[in-house]
Amino acid sequence: MKNTSFVLAALFLFAGIPLMSGHGQEDKKTQQLMKKKLAHSQKVLEGIALNDFDTIAANARDLIQISKAVEWRALKSPQYEIFSNDFRRAADAMILAAKEKNLDGAALAYVDLTLTCVRCHKHVREVRQTRLDGNEVP
Repeated sequence: MKNTSFVLAALFLFAGIPLMSGHGQEDKKTQQLMKKKLAHSQKVLEGIALNDFDTIAANARDLIQISKAVEWRALKSPQYEIFSNDFRRAADAMILAAKEKNLDGAALAYVDLTLTCVRCHKHVREVRQTRLDGNEVP
């Protein structure tokens, strides 16, 4: 029952990301990349819910590859680089946890990855709003 609550909470969190992402003005390649990111993230969650370590690891690897794409770089800022590195680190932690068949570790890394996404999307929106307001980028 505890795992079900976790899965439902994570699903609700990820369901809202496309709406709050702030990617409405980006080019189609970036939007497609973000959709792929969301799809692989959902597959990781499915793997966690089903205790399927192969699915967790495979989709975490795909997330790392996506994060290396040129379109991934929505901003050129030190903070954005930190978020990208944190994202890859969390995905690496999911792969390691899957290899060790550590469901709790995979779930914790998934939450870390999700929070990194939320923080990064917030940062991107704030920087873009700052630019629209004619102010300097933080």
